[in-house]
Amino acid sequence: MERVSSVNAFQIKRQAHAVSRSDAGWNPFRHVWNKDHRRSQTWDGNQAESQKGINPNDLEGSSPIEHSQTAPVSSRGINSFDGHGRPSKENDPDFNVPEGTDVSGDTVVPPQTTATSDFGIRNRKSEKGAETPIDGDEPEKKKKRKDHSMFKHIEPKEPFTVANQIQRTLLNSWINVLLVAAPIGIVLGAIPNMNPIAIFVVNFIAIIPLAAMLSYATEEIALRTGETLGGLLNASFGNAVELIVAIMALVQGKVVIVQTSLIGSVLSNLLLVMGMCFFFGGLRRQEQYFNMTVAQTAASLLALAIAAIIIPTVFDKETTLPTASTAALSRGTSVILLVVYAGYLYFQLKTHQDVFAEESQKVPMRPSKRALHPGAIKKGMVGPAGLMGLPGKNEEGSSNNAELQKVLNANPTGEEDDDEGEDPQLSFTVAMGTLVGSTVLIAFCAEFLVDSIDYVTTSGGISEEFLGLILLPIVGNAAEHATAVTVAIKDKMDLAIGVAVGSSMQVSLFLIPLLVVIGWGMGNDDMNLSFDLFQVAVLFVSVLLVNYLIGDGKSHWLEGMLLMCLYVIIAVCSWWYPATEAA
Repeated sequence: MERVSSVNAFQIKRQAHAVSRSDAGWNPFRHVWNKDHRRSQTWDGNQAESQKGINPNDLEGSSPIEHSQTAPVSSRGINSFDGHGRPSKENDPDFNVPEGTDVSGDTVVPPQTTATSDFGIRNRKSEKGAETPIDGDEPEKKKKRKDHSMFKHIEPKEPFTVANQIQRTLLNSWINVLLVAAPIGIVLGAIPNMNPIAIFVVNFIAIIPLAAMLSYATEEIALRTGETLGGLLNASFGNAVELIVAIMALVQGKVVIVQTSLIGSVLSNLLLVMGMCFFFGGLRRQEQYFNMTVAQTAASLLALAIAAIIIPTVFDKETTLPTASTAALSRGTSVILLVVYAGYLYFQLKTHQDVFAEESQKVPMRPSKRALHPGAIKKGMVGPAGLMGLPGKNEEGSSNNAELQKVLNANPTGEEDDDEGEDPQLSFTVAMGTLVGSTVLIAFCAEFLVDSIDYVTTSGGISEEFLGLILLPIVGNAAEHATAVTVAIKDKMDLAIGVAVGSSMQVSLFLIPLLVVIGWGMGNDDMNLSFDLFQVAVLFVSVLLVNYLIGDGKSHWLEGMLLMCLYVIIAVCSWWYPATEAA
């Protein structure tokens, strides 16, 4: 089972976003950040040739590629290929090889008998750095010196320029097309007597790409930090949009909007996002697997968070004590939840880091009707027609043998190695500027958005419950929703679970108690853990269903449909839910 070297709370989102950006169907700007240097790192032509016993220097003067038979024949009794998968020249009258030597002139060692044929394994990725020493001795591990500085320097694979920094900042995702709504929304909000519905809609759209930029900039900064500081960044900016919108609403005394938006954020991640991940990821797979220990830990923490909300709510509804007593109970509970979240970060980043770093079992997709069978690319390229566009020498005069090997061994599905590693896309200065700029713009748009909520709920025909539970969570989580679904389709369920469940835990264990403490500092006793009974009921049912489904560490499309159907039921009920005064 594979493991990664370290687990940073933001590495999960960064890896998920890297996978989603690598899919051209989701990102039309893929060419902006996915340069050729990523592919060159996943294939080392000289290394692959040396592993097969070929001397790269001998290939420079080798004979040109000739026509060969492309019809499928039995691998037994054929002498056109040697034991290394190279064209055999034993029957060539113009090529004499001394006895006991191979093509490169080295001494021939009798190959070990294997159960697989020469063409048995075709789509194996290059295992770089996994070479076994000849003498069987294990290589000595070099001890890395710990860098005690707050931010570490990471050398990019491609130098930073003004052009690529602008491109990577503004064109790193298809959702950034909506950035044009940000200045329009601010201008509309500044104009007096403007239609509040227009202000709400435009600023609602504007916050979606700004949230994606904020997350992207935070990932770039967290890439240069250690695990501890990365976890603090994750806690601070992981749900920054929800925090900003909630503070703006809390300043204006709209406690109902704050509470419903927080509950709605948890519901959207647990039901809608995870349901779509299970459904679309399981359409072409029998089952999908994820880290069961991590999932059960998250489920237990969510159950604790729900209990911390149910107890103050029942205390408030079943007693006649003043609101100040409920507020005092909520504040004490909130402090305990913050301590629990800090303990969870220490558990994830320090004591049980290896558990979170484990990679789950992968399940192959069902073959598509349009999928190429194994070896189809090689059979098409070995003929003269396939080699017409690949000359023996490139423009610089060097051989194209390595490029030919890449084409012949390509994956027919078109999937590439999605691991981006620690390659920064933005410089530290640009990342900080993007973080600050997007935060300021989100604050302006959120203020105008909250100002227009009263008019939308009274004249627009939308209840506060539907606005908070369904609409507002879309603002801060739309980009992460698309990211989680994309990685789930590629069978990277650990990343999908990390994005969906991780965001829910941040809201329930960190954001909700933090806002209660902020309300405490503002002297607002109404901001407590006593929520509406409808919100508590739907949250309890949602966490209960999620605990049942993720307990076994595997999923399929039917489980995803169950989660999405429950979310639709809650959305329908919240649409017809009466106003707070009437209730």
